[in-house]
Amino acid sequence: MDKFLIVTNTDKDVNYEVSKTIKEYMESKGKTCVIATEAENHVNEYDPYIDVSQVEDDVDCALVLGGDGTIIQAANDLVYKDIPLLGINFGTLGFLAEVEKTNMIGVFEQLFRGEYKKDTRMMLKGKVNHVKNATQVGYQGHALNDIVISKRGLCRIITVKVYVNDQLVDTYRCDGLIVSTPTGSTGYNLSAGGPIVFPEIEAIMVTAICPHTLNNRCIIVSPKDTLVLEIGKSKTSVEDEANVIFDGRLTSNVESGDRIEIIRAKEVTEIVKVTDTTFFDVVREKILKGRC
Repeated sequence: MDKFLIVTNTDKDVNYEVSKTIKEYMESKGKTCVIATEAENHVNEYDPYIDVSQVEDDVDCALVLGGDGTIIQAANDLVYKDIPLLGINFGTLGFLAEVEKTNMIGVFEQLFRGEYKKDTRMMLKGKVNHVKNATQVGYQGHALNDIVISKRGLCRIITVKVYVNDQLVDTYRCDGLIVSTPTGSTGYNLSAGGPIVFPEIEAIMVTAICPHTLNNRCIIVSPKDTLVLEIGKSKTSVEDEANVIFDGRLTSNVESGDRIEIIRAKEVTEIVKVTDTTFFDVVREKILKGRC
């Protein structure tokens, strides 16, 4: 690898101090290294945090300084750039981060020598259809972890009908639904009682958040399937209201009758691996042992 991009969480790396040190080190080794600039037009939560127009297509690797949230955001910002990501953990859990900041220099030398592998992670693509207000443009976007439908309003539940390939699977009365990739299975999905899924397995999980029945369980479907979540009506006199959240970013407000279509995305995220640590090693260390 010879050409690098640094994506920085400035809450973790104040004033780009570590980023600048990495850039100087890379350049001292004859490599090209650019620190991504923040986007000027970041207005909505789903807007890119970095100025993607300034990122060249031939970058070999994006070094992501932050926690899991920063890595997921970078995956979304760079979704059309086809740039592998190497997470350097400045956060707490760091489930997706391959490297701790204390040993990053040795890892850079591995990258120079070509001593690394790449894990390919599937992504989801979602589209919000405002059925009741057809003039309203629905959000479309990607998710590496999950797409969540969450109730809006205090002390109320929502009704969500789940369809797979136009066939009704079930009607959920709950606080929300999580549609997750295997990468996201260890996140919100796990907290809501969903299964841990090995990243190399291609599947989509649907997990209810606080379902108001005793028999609602996570369902797992093929990535070839098309999911549609339709917001129902829990009371005849009041519309159900919900938020649609892509990878932790609020994208849309929806109400009864609106639909969210979810499919497997053509685009993927590549994660650079430089250690022999396995997925199950990470699960034991950072989840089963309760590290936080």
